[in-house]
Amino acid sequence: MMSHEVGILRVHRARRRLLFVPSAFLVAVSCSCLIGCQKTQQTSFEYSEKANSKEDNQLSDTQKPPLQQGRMDGYYGIWFTLGQYQMQYGDKYSGGLGTYTAKHRPLAYYAPEANKTFFVYGGTLPGKRHLLAMVSYYDHETGMVPKPMIVHDKRGVTDPHDNPSICLDDKGYVWVFVSGRGRGRPGFKYRSTEPYSIEEFDLIAEQEFTYPQPVFIKGRGFLHCFTKYTAGRELYWETSPDGIQWSEDQKLAGFGGHYQFTEPCGDRVATAFNWHPGGSVDKRTNIYFVQTDDFGQTWKNAAGEALQMPLDAADNLALVRNFAAEKRLVYIKDLRFDHDGSPVILHVVSQGSEPGPQNGLRMWSTARWVDNAWHFRDITTSDHNYDTGSLYIEPDGTWKVIAPTEPGPQPFGTGGEVTVWTSNDKGDTWHKVRDVTRNSPMNHGYVRRAVNAHPDFYGFWADGNPFEFSESRLYFTNKNGDKVWRLPINMTRDVQKPEPVAFK
Repeated sequence: MMSHEVGILRVHRARRRLLFVPSAFLVAVSCSCLIGCQKTQQTSFEYSEKANSKEDNQLSDTQKPPLQQGRMDGYYGIWFTLGQYQMQYGDKYSGGLGTYTAKHRPLAYYAPEANKTFFVYGGTLPGKRHLLAMVSYYDHETGMVPKPMIVHDKRGVTDPHDNPSICLDDKGYVWVFVSGRGRGRPGFKYRSTEPYSIEEFDLIAEQEFTYPQPVFIKGRGFLHCFTKYTAGRELYWETSPDGIQWSEDQKLAGFGGHYQFTEPCGDRVATAFNWHPGGSVDKRTNIYFVQTDDFGQTWKNAAGEALQMPLDAADNLALVRNFAAEKRLVYIKDLRFDHDGSPVILHVVSQGSEPGPQNGLRMWSTARWVDNAWHFRDITTSDHNYDTGSLYIEPDGTWKVIAPTEPGPQPFGTGGEVTVWTSNDKGDTWHKVRDVTRNSPMNHGYVRRAVNAHPDFYGFWADGNPFEFSESRLYFTNKNGDKVWRLPINMTRDVQKPEPVAFK
């Protein structure tokens, strides 16, 4: 029985585009009006140069006029710093975080019926730190992108933990799950009013969730894995046949805190997660794996052994490896399935949470379930815990990692230069085959994989300076990693081609 019967909140607006006046960032918008309103009221407001001051960020949502759904004149990624600085090596993580976090998934989704890759990111106003949940698409037929659409204005929030994720249902409707944060900032579920369209979105629900990871299973509906801060970062799931009526939130795991990574494989849905001893994310360790083949009715480990949910102790049947006993930290990056249907977990192993060389190089590795056991293989190293990329298992059997594994212009900062690593023996050995970026002015980070990735839009990421406030641009590469495009800013037409980038 469904517990959340959520009505659709239709947002009407005058069809006006967002206009940015560079001198004052004057934004023309339309106030929202609920169903039954007789008219749409128009208003405009000006963002002052102190819009990102501490005092301004403390204003409540009701004190801030929100930007309404509408087009922006370019692609601007959010810049963020956590505020946990570690001397000369900067913050624990910072920089251009428009495609952050790795726990917001998926961020891109290729729809062959429309021949478009739809994607979301954390956007902002030019020169500002003002989080906007953005959606757009790349049209593979024309090679163009439209002006991106604001789905939700976070009203003064600067934190990309509130970034969106995306999902498409079997009718082609585009769903945007805008993350909340903690127990104070709610999450939002939006659905496009038309299939394969980003012109307008209905607000479906407002509820507590962070790190949204929606999966749509044909013939079943949505299985949504997410986090709630009920006793630290605890893991939950919910289901829905249509996205409108949702089940009760059901707890998956809660024994200190966790970060999870959800991935479908046919009718199966699996999630891999770590453990935060004592609730401290700076002590994250261990890897666990659970899966369901009956839409969340029952859960099993990789060996098929039944699990009693929620998991409430660190020593349980879902444990993949006890890194805590090895005194090592684990940062999970991705979860995939090989052609045999066996799970593969991409992760980074570290000696400590602080940035900088004192904790040594971070090891990129895979954990693969084969012959009734987990097998671990190393790939390469990088210089930061939050260097983040994606794992691809391709139809010809090639395994590929696209990630910022080379040091960037801001060494020991989040991100670096993007590379391609491949394996032709199911992850046993790896070789770097290409530098995707090089001699960049700023670090690149959080390379994200699209669902059903099209060869022309294979990895999607942002750049930025992790050591000081900077602009952040958005990029994508093709399957080979030998071409890179930058999404345009200052768009003068409704649709434009992305800018080819030549790295020398």
